[in-house]
Amino acid sequence: MSGAEVLLMVDDRPSSFTRYAARELAGRLVLLRFADTRPDLPEDYLLETAHLPAFWVREDAPVAEEARRYREWAAGLPVPPTRFCNPSEPRQAEAQRFAELAGLPHLTERQVALVRDKAAMKACFRELGLRTAEFARVRSGTEVERFAGRHGWPVVLKPVDSFACVDTYRLDGPGDLAGIDLAARDWMVEEYLGGTEWEVCAIVLGGEVLDAWPSAMPCRPLDIVDGAMNANISVGTGEGPPVDLRALVQRIITGMGIDHGYAHMEFFLIDGEVYAGEIGVRLAGCEIPANHGHAYGFDVFGATLAVYLGRRPDLDYRERRCAGDLLLPLPGSGLVGRITSRDELLGMPGVIDAVLKVRAGDTVTARRASHNASGYAHVVGASVGEVETRMREVLTRFTIEVVAQEAAYAVPI
Repeated sequence: MSGAEVLLMVDDRPSSFTRYAARELAGRLVLLRFADTRPDLPEDYLLETAHLPAFWVREDAPVAEEARRYREWAAGLPVPPTRFCNPSEPRQAEAQRFAELAGLPHLTERQVALVRDKAAMKACFRELGLRTAEFARVRSGTEVERFAGRHGWPVVLKPVDSFACVDTYRLDGPGDLAGIDLAARDWMVEEYLGGTEWEVCAIVLGGEVLDAWPSAMPCRPLDIVDGAMNANISVGTGEGPPVDLRALVQRIITGMGIDHGYAHMEFFLIDGEVYAGEIGVRLAGCEIPANHGHAYGFDVFGATLAVYLGRRPDLDYRERRCAGDLLLPLPGSGLVGRITSRDELLGMPGVIDAVLKVRAGDTVTARRASHNASGYAHVVGASVGEVETRMREVLTRFTIEVVAQEAAYAVPI
């Protein structure tokens, strides 16, 4: 990648994207790390990225003071960063505020609210003429029941700033509210939608959606956290929804005033009508971006870095197939015994890559979240159906043994 721009990138956990950037942008990448996420950065990853300059934001320090320290520190670099990328959803508000104070391109406070506060987001969708599920902010079980009285059970209850289905629940009746502390956070309730749920990713430059790539979801995220197959399948074969996806995303990008970056959103197709779900302006979770690269045969991470560096990427597609990421189960917390090896996974039909995040002897903690996994496999095929069939075969052959330990020290993954 040519050009002199240097990128400051938030690095709060290892990912395929951050590892790619560390390899490809050596000399043109600076990492922004936050002290409170140090436990999520393993020693081997810190060694892997030790060749890159990294600025650590101190815990509990005023952000204005940390931005001042950063500016002084960056002035001593061969070339200070002039561009900014935040791939982290929970870090969005803090990271964008830091970028603003550091004098770098950033999302405004209003834009952060629109992509993080799901109630404000849905109100914006409606202002832009899009259908959404009925929704309301709630502070008590009585308000949830009142909403359900108007719109029917089941309903979906979630914190307005949740992600990855963390603390997100389908409620089938008043009894499902037991144990949920509605005073602890800002919550919203929304109508449960039927139809087919889809995901779409897009890259944006100069306010223009350059392209959009659909993903099929064999199982809904809310079903995934309760044990259903955890997978996304990028659809490069024309099997996607009969929707002008670029126009759909463009309406939102224009309405929110987003200049550049990676956007991804979920939407529902019900009797031929689109209902907007949620949108994020950062890389999609799990391995969804990598799926698009495998499905279309292009450098998706390179294209993403290009727009964050202010350059138009080369979208030269060399494939047209379906490719998905299958998250491998992590059935519980405790000590990992036997686990199917990467070589065994690569020998299964359609599997072109596999990553195991745990190994025998590790102590792990399972979470109720859509990214809870012991690893993942990339599976390809000629159609969505073929990929899904191959994924289910992988699941039947994959084995992981986790022995519960009452007093074990558990390392989150």
